[in-house]
Parts: sequence; C-alpha cells; structure tokens
Amino acid sequence: MTSYRPGSARLTLATAVLATVLTLTACEPNVVGAEADAAPSTAPASPTAARPADPSTPSAAASSARPGRRTLAEAAVAGGLAAATGDGALTDVPVDPGEMREGMHLVISNYDRAGQTSGRRILFVGVDNVPEEPSKRREHLWRGLIDYALGNGSVGSPAAAKPYPAGPLGGSLECLGLPESANPTDVLCGWVDTSTAAVALFPRTTPADAARLFAAMRADLEH
Repeated sequence: MTSYRPGSARLTLATAVLATVLTLTACEPNVVGAEADAAPSTAPASPTAARPADPSTPSAAASSARPGRRTLAEAAVAGGLAAATGDGALTDVPVDPGEMREGMHLVISNYDRAGQTSGRRILFVGVDNVPEEPSKRREHLWRGLIDYALGNGSVGSPAAAKPYPAGPLGGSLECLGLPESANPTDVLCGWVDTSTAAVALFPRTTPADAARLFAAMRADLEH
C-alpha cells in the first residue's frame, strides 16, 4: 500500500505549475517590445539647427530686415550747395536726433547757397539705420527743427506738411512753411524711407523750390 504524503503532493503540483509557466513564457512574444513597437515614438526630432542650412532660404534676420536699406554720409557738396566751413560750420548738434544706437550715423551740416558768405544757412540733420518706424523719427526731427527755426529767425506757426516728388531714391518727401501765408517763407522739408529720416531748414524760399533742392541734396547725402 502506497503511503500518501501531503507535502510531497504539494511539491509535485508546484513543480508542474512552474514548468507550465516557463513553457508559456518562452512561447509568447515579447509583449513589452510589441507594445513599444506599436506606440508612437515620443523621441524629439532632430533640432533644425543641426541640419545643413539651405542657402536658398533667407535667415530670420534677413527676412525681418527692411528692404532697400541705405545709409547717410557727409557731403562737401550736396545738390550743388557747398558745406559751410570756418565760422559757418556747425560746432554742436542743433536739433535732438533722438535715440542713437550702435550702427547709426548722424549727419549734420550747414550749406551755403551760391555766393553766400553770411546770413542764415540751410541746416541739414539726418540719421540712418533707424530702429523704429522711420516716419516716427522724422516727426521727432521735425519738432526739434521747428523749435530751432523759431529760435533762430523764423516766425509764425507751422503749416500742414504737403507731399512733393521724392526723386529716384523713393520714399516720402514733405515740406511745410513757417508761416504758410508768407511768400517767400522759411521752409522745413523732411524725407523718409525704409531706413533713413532727414530734415532741413531752408530760409526765405518757397516750399516747391525747397522740395526740389532737398531732393537734389538727398542724392549726394544718401547712398
């Protein structure tokens, strides 16, 4: 008669269960790997900076730059007018040009009409590489120029600015009289384009004549 030992039966049963589990595990596919293969990849894409630059694609800096950017430079002769020298040359900045940042140029000068040796001269003030909307800088220059004019022989209230042909460099050119009713009068002109703003005071002339002369001066002062 065979004896029955509960402990031996439990051990035999446990051994059989363990063998079955091992067999099933060896036969089943790698569930974790399968789920990982099926799940969408969350790995970050390669950074754009790591890819070779396409030379045909403009950079962000180039795309944000205003087209047609120009600069100003001093001119010994502008529009046929000679820059004043000696006692007539400027020794300070007569009009506040506004905030000046690195890379900007301020050009100021008195210009004499043909044969002029005394009296009020044509005053020019201009800046380039303007960081803000250039028309706002022109407004700033105009306000300063009006104050300068009224403190140096001009009288009356400024009239509304009127547009005139800007010449081959484009942009906007406007002039106003001090006062509007006088003829001749003192005339303030200003130009603006994508990167420069400039103003000038023309004593004792007409707005139309001042506008033509200012456009001719611009051709020598802006590059």
